[in-house]
Amino acid sequence: MFHVGYPPGAKKTMPYLDPELKKKLHGVERHYQALERSLADPEVLGDNERYQKVAKERSDLSQTVEVFRQISKLEDDIETNNELLDDQDDELADMARDEIDAAEEKLPELIERLRFLMLPKDPNDDKNVILEIRAGTGGEEASLFAADLLRMYLRYAELQNWKHETMDSHPTDSGGFKEVIVLINGKGAYSRLKYESGVHRVQRVPATESQGRIHTSAVTVAVMPEAEDVELDINPEDLRIDVFRSSGPGGQHVNKTESAVRITHLPSGVVVSCQDEKSQHKNKAKAMKVLRARIFDQMLADQAAEQAATRRSMVGSGDRSERIRTYNFPQNRVTDHRANLTVYKLEMLLAGELDHLLPELIQQFQAEALKAEADAA
Repeated sequence: MFHVGYPPGAKKTMPYLDPELKKKLHGVERHYQALERSLADPEVLGDNERYQKVAKERSDLSQTVEVFRQISKLEDDIETNNELLDDQDDELADMARDEIDAAEEKLPELIERLRFLMLPKDPNDDKNVILEIRAGTGGEEASLFAADLLRMYLRYAELQNWKHETMDSHPTDSGGFKEVIVLINGKGAYSRLKYESGVHRVQRVPATESQGRIHTSAVTVAVMPEAEDVELDINPEDLRIDVFRSSGPGGQHVNKTESAVRITHLPSGVVVSCQDEKSQHKNKAKAMKVLRARIFDQMLADQAAEQAATRRSMVGSGDRSERIRTYNFPQNRVTDHRANLTVYKLEMLLAGELDHLLPELIQQFQAEALKAEADAA
């Protein structure tokens, strides 16, 4: 798709877009211009649903078209300046050479950016997220770290102006969580958080450790796109719904009524329970939302398995059984093992400032996806 060469008449070689790709991108640009005209069409303006659809498609194409236009202008400038290299006016030839050098410096970066923009878009990237955090090995220390990770993600959501809602939680007496499920509602939430699924390991001295020894504990994180009703048709006859009394840390928190709900999807064996609300109806609605997300996530995993070659070529599979990250408190260090990426900003990350880590991690995944695409070509 992308070749090494130089526009006609060039004196040296450098990256450029091949003619077939350029033809395709001109078509994308024409479609983009048609979408812009549609947004001014009275018929489209009068149909809110259609307007939103056209506006979104235009927005999705805007970066690709803008970068393509920048590349096209640079290539035109190179071609024009190449015609001046043999000019008898030495000063004019020197200026042309400087212009070519400047364009040559900018083009590779723009072409690389265009390659990323043209990667197949994950259709779930704009979806809301169902975030599940569970304490793993490490006893009470694991549950406390689960609470730390929950605060980290919720603070990050706030920094992104996303909303969140607790779907279900199982707190411990010490302030930790055995399990907590949260809905994070915001545009692009899944695209930013989808690589967080996996085992997060913590190394630190627990508050209860009298000898000052470092303990290692683990927490499992699952990030799933919220499934829309139209995407997943669940037959009510495939569900077994049980109600029971909510449980909590104890004392006054124990619910005396049967408001908690457990839903079992019989064909898949997926089980979801919810007890956070006092209303059985609200607990059932939340449990169904989580159930849909889990089944949808299972469907995505099955699809991914069919494309295993691409998956294996990535820096990490994202499998929840895989240790993906270590948080080392004594060294103020966070290491992502899939990308071999380390930052010494643990406190800042736990305070929700994940942009110290996520952009570079996402970029590495994209780079691996590009490599996989090139290998498959």
